[in-house]
Amino acid sequence: MPLPQPDDLTSLVLRTDFGDDRAWDALRAAVDAADEYPHATYVSELRYAGVEVQTLLDEETAADEDSQIGDVFLADATTMNDPDHPLLAVDLSDEPGRTFRVPARWFPGISANLSIANMDFAEFADAADGSGTFHGFDEG
Repeated sequence: MPLPQPDDLTSLVLRTDFGDDRAWDALRAAVDAADEYPHATYVSELRYAGVEVQTLLDEETAADEDSQIGDVFLADATTMNDPDHPLLAVDLSDEPGRTFRVPARWFPGISANLSIANMDFAEFADAADGSGTFHGFDEG
């Protein structure tokens, strides 16, 4: 079954942790508050509970080319339990399986640039710190 398609010019945020509905609501509020325009298509389906990255890669590979999405952002246990709500960004096409974390405040910029192909997944992943988390580009 192919992954859900995000709305135009948004990125797919896929809920994989279902332990706390308030945390899911807080994540969505944090992402939506980070910019005045919508940048996320939220999917909360129990079939994705605890889904592994490899499973998503397999689904993406099996999908026809028109149904492939390129990248996905997972709302996993780390996302739900951290006050910065760092989503797990997953590359599904260029370097399948490559990941980095992105706090909610940085999500709109990444989503916008990926959606219009202004930047590649690798540019953000390469800018992640030693913990694997993107905190913006160093201006210095």
